[in-house]
Amino acid sequence: MKRFWAIALTSSLAAVAGCHSFKKENVEPPTPLDKKFEPSIKVERLWKNSVGDGAAESGIRMRPAVVDGVVYAASTDGKMAAFDANTGKTLWSKSIRQHGWFGWGDDKREDSRFSGGPGVAGDLAAVGTLDGHVYAMNSKDGERRWAAEVSSEVVTAPVVTPDLVVVRCNDGRVYGLDAKTGERRWVYDQSQVPLLSLRGNGRLLVANGVVFLGSDAGKLVAIRLDNGEKLWEQTLASGEGRTEIDRLNDADGAITLDGTTLYGGAYHGDIAAFDGPSGRPLWNHKFSTFTSLDAHDNSLYGVDDTSQVFAFDKSTGANIWKQAALKWRWVSAPAAQGNYVVVGDLDGHIHWLNGADGKIVGRERLSKKAIRSQPVVSGDIVYVEDVVGHIGAYRVAH
Repeated sequence: MKRFWAIALTSSLAAVAGCHSFKKENVEPPTPLDKKFEPSIKVERLWKNSVGDGAAESGIRMRPAVVDGVVYAASTDGKMAAFDANTGKTLWSKSIRQHGWFGWGDDKREDSRFSGGPGVAGDLAAVGTLDGHVYAMNSKDGERRWAAEVSSEVVTAPVVTPDLVVVRCNDGRVYGLDAKTGERRWVYDQSQVPLLSLRGNGRLLVANGVVFLGSDAGKLVAIRLDNGEKLWEQTLASGEGRTEIDRLNDADGAITLDGTTLYGGAYHGDIAAFDGPSGRPLWNHKFSTFTSLDAHDNSLYGVDDTSQVFAFDKSTGANIWKQAALKWRWVSAPAAQGNYVVVGDLDGHIHWLNGADGKIVGRERLSKKAIRSQPVVSGDIVYVEDVVGHIGAYRVAH
């Protein structure tokens, strides 16, 4: 089981703990937003809705899933809902509850809280909980199909495939569960999980029969989807330094696949590109990040551990531009929305950056609460969720 730091000892640890308090003298204050900012693009908010309490105080990055014109979202108070992706109309809403301790007692007791957001494919939706369970539901109406128990809390969304539901736990294990029954088909167990790690896990990537993940030890790992056997691993961070904090090297963001090339990053490590089938390194660039990357056209976008936004050349890793105006605003992972890069910040603002030069060209505000999860782009719409469960849908007007 991993051990977590829950207070902000340094500016870096403000991000590690998911903490947005700036009372400590050694925590950098967020860069003020330019009050004279004039947007050069028009952003339309199509709708706003909410699901339960969102991530609440868990520190989890709750992220919606958008599949076949439906937005699915879950909350840590045991609620899950589906919304029409174009209008925001609630299609269904469910609250998963169970009996009290030892399977008897208070019938209204809430389950031990959904976490990480749902994974959806076809007519199956799956979501994990903070007490180590996975629930599968009919994506059309939310009716439960099965429940499974895993070894520890699940803080990232499961990946649903036709045959398997692949789940990552906070103790480093990855499970392949039968999509029809929830029965365990295989488990991959990391050989080493550091005692000190970032709060959270990067989302799993499943492609071409392979599961890719960034490990808590700063590795990019590829395992077989059918049986969980490890195929290869490569280093994203070496874990060097004088203190435990300096040696934090968690690959906490999702792995990005563009064509046959994989891109990943790590805290106190590198961003790097690898050949997907073989794991052969293509390039690496020193860059400390604890969020996911995104790619569009010839650019790879990332946010460093001070919340500066960068663009890199996908083929070489060369730096294209840097946007420092959002430094220390603890922005989310970036999402490419056409020619723009979208990030949310600690005060509920959403920023649109020009993908070509990094200039901030648009700004909206979802709420006054932090946006920690990476926005989700589907078609020409971007969906953004804050920590208390507000979800907004936005389109850039042309």
